[in-house]
Amino acid sequence: MRRLLPLLPLLLLAACASGPDPAAPASVPAVPPAQRLAAIEAAAGQDDRELDVQPLRDPQVEDLRQAAAQARGAHDYGAAADALNQALLIVADDPAVLQERAEIALLQADYERAETLARRALSLGSRTGPLCRRHWALIEQSRLARGEDLNAASARAQIPGCTVPGIERY
Repeated sequence: MRRLLPLLPLLLLAACASGPDPAAPASVPAVPPAQRLAAIEAAAGQDDRELDVQPLRDPQVEDLRQAAAQARGAHDYGAAADALNQALLIVADDPAVLQERAEIALLQADYERAETLARRALSLGSRTGPLCRRHWALIEQSRLARGEDLNAASARAQIPGCTVPGIERY
């Protein structure tokens, strides 16, 4: 016991210094991934006056996308991811398939992968329309999920730029 007595002040000092780390990020509010996806879908919106070009698709890719949609509807995100991964082996540069895969990654709470896929889709796709808004909204939500509020606000600011007003015809 006498040997430990000289160490007592050091132990007390160490106990005082072990409080919460001020550099640690604040806790991220627990928002369910499905609620984050609903925010993405709402941001995409649809404007009847807006041009939204849909490419012709390979029938095998369409079958895989439908299988992924069914699996997603059944909350089987692993099967949905597998189907979309197979589709990406066929059409690696399809922004819509990349976005769908990013959304599944978001539902799986793999926020970094979701953002990476959405950024790739954004770099390959159109800079206007609902798909562009979905890309930016997903980037925003993945950053919010990781507690990167400032970066999320930066992504959110990009969403309005995806909307090009339609031509008013008389």
